[in-house]
Amino acid sequence: MVLIYLPKLSEQKSSLTSSKKPSSFRQKYQFWLMLLTAFIILQLPFISIPFKWLESYFHEISHGLTALLTGGSIVKIQLFPNGAGLCTTRGGSSFLISLMGYGGAILWGCLLFSLASVHRRVAQAFSILLVALFLASILLWVRDLLTLFIVLVLLGLVLAQLKYSSQKYLQMLLQMTGLLVLINSLMSPLYLLDGQARGDGAALADITYIPELIWVLLWFFVGLFATYKLSKVSFIIKRKD
Repeated sequence: MVLIYLPKLSEQKSSLTSSKKPSSFRQKYQFWLMLLTAFIILQLPFISIPFKWLESYFHEISHGLTALLTGGSIVKIQLFPNGAGLCTTRGGSSFLISLMGYGGAILWGCLLFSLASVHRRVAQAFSILLVALFLASILLWVRDLLTLFIVLVLLGLVLAQLKYSSQKYLQMLLQMTGLLVLINSLMSPLYLLDGQARGDGAALADITYIPELIWVLLWFFVGLFATYKLSKVSFIIKRKD
């Protein structure tokens, strides 16, 4: 006679729960570990430079695209070695153009992370879109050699990720890049509080008569909220996988 042991339903549930706990724990805190890693990378003297350039590029291209969407045009885009930048536009909504520099950089960071989290092929497609955007910028709006060099470096980084990374690692690299851009866009507005009344905050203060400090705090807290929402989205996506 052969005896067959059938575990109780409660035992099965307990086994399933215990097997899922380590994975769920890792997935839950993976976002915050990546965020901490991104913050540390941005403190490194030379390694952080391309990512500061990338945030600056997204900032300036957001000004430019907003100008185009509101009926204006882009005259030129300039990027500088220290991470600063300038987008010269003509026409369009001055309010929205000024607002969407830091706001747009936050949005780009969220898009990079979120779309890379959805699927490997989505990450690949978004990388190709970035390549196209860099090429369009070089052909249409870059007017000086320094900016050309910086955009070519950024283009090379994205192409290297596409060529030498498997789709799995491309996904992770884009997620990390999104967090690097997001942290930079979160901290950058704070540099406007230098008392010199220059930059997007001062421009918005002139347009709306709302103090520059309010706009800086708005961008900062929007960035914090976006970071919090990304942590939730990341956990949901990983749990579904």
